[in-house]
Amino acid sequence: MLGMGPWEIVMILIVVLLVFGAKRIPEIAQSLGKGITEFKRGVKDVQSEIENNVNATTPPEQQSTQTPSDTATKS
Repeated sequence: MLGMGPWEIVMILIVVLLVFGAKRIPEIAQSLGKGITEFKRGVKDVQSEIENNVNATTPPEQQSTQTPSDTATKS
């Protein structure tokens, strides 16, 4: 894991425990989990929107350049 041994991981955990405290760590982990979930949801939404645009089989209908008032004056 990133070239770190077990002692480096233990030292990082001890520093985190000292800095944030035991009561605050679960709150931080929960917030981090919610953030990751929201990020994944956003990525999934963007991917599905791109796929929908690419896989669109029918082009948008072309609108006529004439308006109803133009056709009435030509007759």
